This record gives sequence, C-alpha cells and structure tokens, in this order.
Amino acid sequence: MTLLTDGIWWHVYPLGALGAPIRNRPAEAAPEVTHRFAHLEAWLDYAIELGCSGILLGPIFDSISHGYDTLDHFRIDPRLGDDADFDHFVSACQQRGLSLMLDGVFNHVAATHPRADELVSDSSGWEGHSELVTLDHSSETIRALVTDVMLHWLRRGIAGWRLDVAYSVPTDFWRDVTQRVRSEFPRALFLGEVIHGDYAGFIRESTLDTLTQYELWKAIWSSLKEANFWELEWTLRRHNELLETFIPQTFIGNHDVTRIATEVGEEKAALAAAILFTLPGMPSVYYGDEQGFRGRKLESYHADDEIRTPLPASPAELYPHGQWMYRLYQELIGLRRRHHWLANGRVEVVGKDNLWIEYTIHPSDGTSGGLRVRVQLDPRPEVWIVDDVDLPEATAAPWDAARASLFHWAGA
Repeated sequence: MTLLTDGIWWHVYPLGALGAPIRNRPAEAAPEVTHRFAHLEAWLDYAIELGCSGILLGPIFDSISHGYDTLDHFRIDPRLGDDADFDHFVSACQQRGLSLMLDGVFNHVAATHPRADELVSDSSGWEGHSELVTLDHSSETIRALVTDVMLHWLRRGIAGWRLDVAYSVPTDFWRDVTQRVRSEFPRALFLGEVIHGDYAGFIRESTLDTLTQYELWKAIWSSLKEANFWELEWTLRRHNELLETFIPQTFIGNHDVTRIATEVGEEKAALAAAILFTLPGMPSVYYGDEQGFRGRKLESYHADDEIRTPLPASPAELYPHGQWMYRLYQELIGLRRRHHWLANGRVEVVGKDNLWIEYTIHPSDGTSGGLRVRVQLDPRPEVWIVDDVDLPEATAAPWDAARASLFHWAGA
C-alpha cells in the first residue's frame, strides 16, 4: 500500500473552512493567535466515515491574506493557531490513521516577506500580482530553504507536499530538492500543481510523484454540462497514456474552480462523482462537494469567497439536504476501496454518443477482474457499475437496473 495507490484525500482550504479573516491584515503587526485548528479536528471522523484516508490542507503558514502570499514557512498562520495546535492536529490525524499533506507555496512569497530582497529573482510581481514576488530558483539559498521547510514539517509528522504552481518552477529545482528530502523521507509524497502541457514529461524531468489532472477535470464537467461524451472519451485515451508513466491526482473540485454542483447541477454532480471514483488515479474530494455545496469562481477582488466557504462548527450542524450526496460518495468510495487496483487500472471506452458513455476498467497487471461503467444523461441522469463479466457490446438502449450488481444511481 502507498499513498499514491491507496490515498483518497479530503481537500480542505483551512482559512476559509475555519472562517478566518483573509483581508485587511494590519501591516505593522501579525494578528493575534486564534486557535481555530481545534475546530477542524471535529471533522476528522467525518472524513473517515466518508471513506477518505488522508487530509490535504491548503496553506497554513503565516501569510498576508489568502495563504498563498507567505511571510514565514516555519510559522503556523496565527489566524489558525500555533505550533501546539498543529502538533495536536497531527496527533489527532495519526490516531485515526489519516495521512496529512500540506500545501507548499515555493514559487513565490509575499512582496513584504522579511527576506524578499535576498530571496527573489523578480520583484515586479508574479503573473501580474504585485503583492507576490517570484523566488530565485537558481539560487542555492532558495534550494536549501525549501529543503529545510519540507524537512521541518515532515519531521513534525506530515506525509507529503502539494506543490503550488509547480508548473512555474524549473523541473531541475524540483528534482534537486526532492532528492535531498527523499534521502531522509523516501516515502514522502510530492504532488505538483500543473494545469496543462506535457504531464508525463514534467514527471520524468521533475521526479515528482504525481500531478493535478486538470484535463480530466475539465472533460468530466464539460461532457456532462454540454452533453458531449466524445470529449470525455478523447481525454480518457490521453489519461490511459499518462498512466504508463505515473498515477495522476484526480478531482472534480478544488479551491480554484467553480463547485461541481454549481457547474453542472446536483444530479450531474452525482454522475461526476461516479466517474471520478471509477477511473484510475489518486482522487481527492474538495470539502463540501460531498454535500452538494454551491459556489462560483468569480473574476473580482472576492473571486474565491464562494468556493472557500466556512464549515459549520461540527458535521452535526450540516443542512440535511446534502445527506443523499454524502451517502452516494460513501458508496462510491467504498466500491473503490473494494477494488483497490482501480488506482492504476486501464480504461477502454466501449461505446459512446453525446448522451451516454460506457467504459471498462481492468487491472494493469493483466490479472482477472474488471468493471463496466455506464453513464447516461437521457432520459434521466443515471449510472450503472457492474462486474465486467459476459456483458454484451455497448448499446444506446437503457440497461436494466437489476443488472447493476455493484452500484446503480438514477436521478429524478
């Protein structure tokens, strides 16, 4: 078992989920420490009951506003708590068998970082953001600093790193730094954020373990929204090719994109979840998607507020409306855990049209077993998952729900 082949992550943006203020920080002093981390502990059992095996946390280090404008990589953001709060949280995760991954922002820092003059290569602002400055990745000082940061938190009990905007950092930097870190933590997981491009080439050159599969994310919601499963079929061929090199990190939601239930509606969001958990990869669930949370990614000063919403104090305070989606996720994750080979399986589309698609997934090592999945939009949103045993060729005609020996869900 490894984090790549068996990991299912509950992805949380802490500053938003815990209701921390993200704007108007006084320039002259850090805010007082507010012990919000303890509130997140109330959700660990919830994540386990959902079926997740790890917690993927967004930025938790001292920063100016949203967490991606770091001031000190060695200090817990005082809006979330302090070292003692973090250590208690790590202990709570370990007691439950949950792995913990942190979000490392190593491409840029806040323009007001106390060592900015020493560390940056470009003070003009990263990608037009004047409040962010790009680190000098050719510098041994930066390579040593990032290595020290990674080792510091791994020694404190985390299992790996999500690497923010990994695509903007030279691949030789990642290769060098991860080699240094792996000399002490050979099993540490490194997940790079890469939006598009040569995924397999990036993995080979950087030696990271996995990358964010944005191509598949886009194909899932777009195929459902536009009633065009030809797009998903094309992307699944590409996904299969990537699996020859690495196991991608798969998702239908994160802290940067419109919520899936807003993008396609609740019924199609259920289909998106079924697709996610039946395809190879290392899946993550963005907090609240399993309850049908809504939220749009906007283009304004408050662009991310809707998709980074606060959680209630405990799961008991969730609205009952989302329970059907939560149970659906539980069933799908349970099915995935019973077919652990899915993480590195191989996909074949056996039939498709605009309004339906069928595909099979088989173990990559050639052993027996397999699943057949059918997703359709008409006459109603519906998904079947069955054992791939003596099934007829794909057909546009509806399946008999009684044949769904493993899973069946139908919308209204």
